[in-house]
Amino acid sequence: QVQLVESGGGSVQAGGSLRLSCAASGYTYRYYYMAWFRQAPGKEREGVAAIYPGFGSTYYAASVKGRFTISRDNARNTLYLQMNSLKAEDTAVYYCAADTLGQVDGGNWYKSPTYDLWGQGTQVTVSS
Repeated sequence: QVQLVESGGGSVQAGGSLRLSCAASGYTYRYYYMAWFRQAPGKEREGVAAIYPGFGSTYYAASVKGRFTISRDNARNTLYLQMNSLKAEDTAVYYCAADTLGQVDGGNWYKSPTYDLWGQGTQVTVSS
């Protein structure tokens, strides 16, 4: 069964750090785009960061660039999101997503409909 399982969410004070993990099972993710999205209450799901494992290309939303780092461990089939200098506005449910159909490219990585596989989400709460 193909699935993504996130972990690492929690509560932290503003200025703190968290690292999210997304374990992929049932397929080899190294050939596909993978991304992190987030959704705050009452807001649309937004792309946070994406990575194309084939070339190591990374993409970031302007709101997190310089603070968040997306990476992957091919041996563990795991995706990470290191989040530093967290702000209250980073509070959201964070989702891991994978494109196993080859629909994502550098121009649409932030659009959630282009990803076909999603994790269940993990809550991140930043208090100011």
